[in-house]
Amino acid sequence: MPANGAPSVLIIGTGFGGIGMAIELRRAGFRDIVLLEKAADIGGVWRENTYPGAGCDIPSPYYSYSYEPKPDWPMRFSLRADIQEYLRRTADKYGVTGLIRFNTEVTAAAFDADRGLWRVETATGATYEANVLIPAVGQLSRPAWPNLAGRERFTGPAFHSAEWDHGTDLTGKRVAVIGTGASAIQFVPLIQPKVARLTLFQRTAPYIVPKTDTVYRPWQHAMYRRLPRTQLAERAFFWGLCEFATVGLKGNRAITKAVEWLSAALRARQIKDRELRAKLTPDHPAGCKRVLFASNYYPAVAAPNVRLETGRIAEITPGGVRTGDGVEHPADVIIYATGFRTTEFLGPMKVLGLAGRDLREYWSDGARAYLGMSVPGFPNMFLMYGPNTNLGCGSIIYMLERQARYIRQAVEHIAAGTSYVDVRPEVADHFDAEVQRRLARSVWSMCRSWYREDGGRVSTNWPGLVSEYDRRTKTLDLADYQVVVR
Repeated sequence: MPANGAPSVLIIGTGFGGIGMAIELRRAGFRDIVLLEKAADIGGVWRENTYPGAGCDIPSPYYSYSYEPKPDWPMRFSLRADIQEYLRRTADKYGVTGLIRFNTEVTAAAFDADRGLWRVETATGATYEANVLIPAVGQLSRPAWPNLAGRERFTGPAFHSAEWDHGTDLTGKRVAVIGTGASAIQFVPLIQPKVARLTLFQRTAPYIVPKTDTVYRPWQHAMYRRLPRTQLAERAFFWGLCEFATVGLKGNRAITKAVEWLSAALRARQIKDRELRAKLTPDHPAGCKRVLFASNYYPAVAAPNVRLETGRIAEITPGGVRTGDGVEHPADVIIYATGFRTTEFLGPMKVLGLAGRDLREYWSDGARAYLGMSVPGFPNMFLMYGPNTNLGCGSIIYMLERQARYIRQAVEHIAAGTSYVDVRPEVADHFDAEVQRRLARSVWSMCRSWYREDGGRVSTNWPGLVSEYDRRTKTLDLADYQVVVR
């Protein structure tokens, strides 16, 4: 530790988690902070996802830092460019931008117990050392490609929605879209009018409910600026609405039935063809897969130039997609809207803790961390948006602020003379057992989804209300940790 007693902190990633963590530490007086970012700009998922219509399905007054409200959001559900610009301006305002090392991808990290330091290696060859390591790489940073035979044989342009090829003009083309998750729900209505033919391959029909979007008027911007509590009231409303919805996700079928009814009513209103409506009707309880918000998706799917295919994909051919019934569906372009590798936390980084313990081995049966932040045997390492901190409904920024508050307290303890803190294995195990027991009673255990590992373990989602997480992370209890002073 530096002679002045102020610990050095290394943060990996500059999305909402990394930027929020740096702001929390700076507001507490810490200055020895470095953020490592693999790209040339900040923004995380909002930098990477540039597909048409990319935006947030949580209202902007709630999807923003509590201490940095933005009175002039252009619309309730903001698009990615506005969200990324908000993050840029916030980083500038709080003096974080100058702490970032761009184009610096972390490849490995190892803890030196004798020195109480993390040594971090990067793809550029540069190395960094710090007392505290805070990975803030998120759960939605690595695209998931489907394991389909012949994928490399396709002769036309093919790309993942998270790596949108803006050089490919879709006008007048036959386009195949594989996947009907959150990304496809947003971009399909925008590309449908310009393509000649769109073949949409759906494995499972999602629940879709109306998106109550609105463009904020100048008078609303003025009201939010002059009477900030009016925007706070909108934030509080959506916070409460998501808490209510989460009660359903935890197992209250009356609430999930209401969501199912709302989705069915939207289908009945927008899809007149009974056969198509049947294909678009989910066969699982609402919430066990992500519930989606859109008011323009069903009309796009019902358009004359769109065909919905629900059969199994057998292979990708040089000229299109062949389904299990032997039919080849010609395509000039293939877009994979197949989501992210959400359960591979910190991949592909190699992280070694005490005695060279490999984090991948510890997580071989599924990722886990105490309060989603601390892993036994990996001292002074705290995760942002770690295992079991994702939400079925709510703003992840709310969770990230609570994590930043908790981690800041750990840094303060280290600054007081502690070499390192390491969460006790029995504490972490007890917490994990509780989380998994509660998740087994939730709707997320009822079907296959990106919330779950291949073995069935739910490693992404928090099992309770965000207010419970707020309470449980308000104060760091040193009794939960082994404290080493040198």
